[in-house]
Amino acid sequence: MKKILLVTRPLVPPWDEASKNFAYFLGREVRNNELTLLTTKEKLAGLPQTVSEEAIFSTGHFNLRTKLELFCYLRKNRDAFDITHYLFTPTKQNAAIINYFAKPTRGKTIQTIATLRDDLYTPTELKKMFFADHLVVYTDRSKEKLNKLGLTNVTRIYPGIDLNRYQPQSKNPDVLTKLHCTNEHFIVIYPGEYVRLGATDMLVEAWIDFFQKHPSTNIRFIFACRIKNDADAAKKEEVRKRFQRANVLKYISFSDTITDMAALYNTADLIIFPVHDLQGKFDVPLVIIEAYACGKPVILSDLEQFREFSNDAICVTIPRGSKEQCIEKILYLKDNPEKRVSLGEQARHFMEQHFDLKNTAKQYENIYSSL
Repeated sequence: MKKILLVTRPLVPPWDEASKNFAYFLGREVRNNELTLLTTKEKLAGLPQTVSEEAIFSTGHFNLRTKLELFCYLRKNRDAFDITHYLFTPTKQNAAIINYFAKPTRGKTIQTIATLRDDLYTPTELKKMFFADHLVVYTDRSKEKLNKLGLTNVTRIYPGIDLNRYQPQSKNPDVLTKLHCTNEHFIVIYPGEYVRLGATDMLVEAWIDFFQKHPSTNIRFIFACRIKNDADAAKKEEVRKRFQRANVLKYISFSDTITDMAALYNTADLIIFPVHDLQGKFDVPLVIIEAYACGKPVILSDLEQFREFSNDAICVTIPRGSKEQCIEKILYLKDNPEKRVSLGEQARHFMEQHFDLKNTAKQYENIYSSL
């Protein structure tokens, strides 16, 4: 067995943030090596005997203090592990700090790169940021980009999902109550972001127009967007006031933090993710594949990045920014329950083939063994 450190932000519940979720569930699944996870004093549940916890963080928030705590731990313990596995999006700053002050002088390193910010950095800058002995990316598209930069130590591994945790279930009564909905409502959920991704204003305009024209509808729309910063909080309040001024606020609910995301997906009738871009988001947004795993019909925008994990059998695709097409496809799926069932069943099958966490863990185990 090799001693492996997973370098992450504080791994603490709730499991509602993509990078935390993936690192925690990967740590639970890897069994053939000795893993160390970085946590707070709050103990994690469900870990195998091969996993230990280092409570290095004073809080679960990844702020300046906890970043310093992480850096100090890495510098002090940089030669204590056979493999140091970095699971966060590299930037010029954090890559430089690690590379020059905390990179191990013995053992091997891996970087899992959830998204390539080639919109922010030049090819030269990207190559400096990807310093590990082996690189792992989420999509074939990203692997091709790195290969074109001359980086050949790259493996594509899809981010796995715990298919026992994320599976089709009945609507959750507690979630219905929290969303101010009933079983008679047709619930549409957007698990995106308020400021990033470019979908918020389009959705607000589309729903104001629809609800004003159809006051007797049983559709309810949920902004299931976590508040990440002050800008998100301000945008949420702006959105709420816009719905209130249009006199349609009664059709809308806001869900900031749901501790059981699988229950949230399963309480919805339809998940939509009609974003304009993915800047700053994982190459494979976990909200999409988690919804697939729960057997839910999903509406996506026609982003090139989505092509690798979308097709007509498992989801519905609309043009970016088209509020007309968004509402039209929502109504079509509402009126055609057999289509919703077909999409959900095929999406679940797709997940079992390509995004099973057990297969993901095996692929990482193979890389650990090869280093």
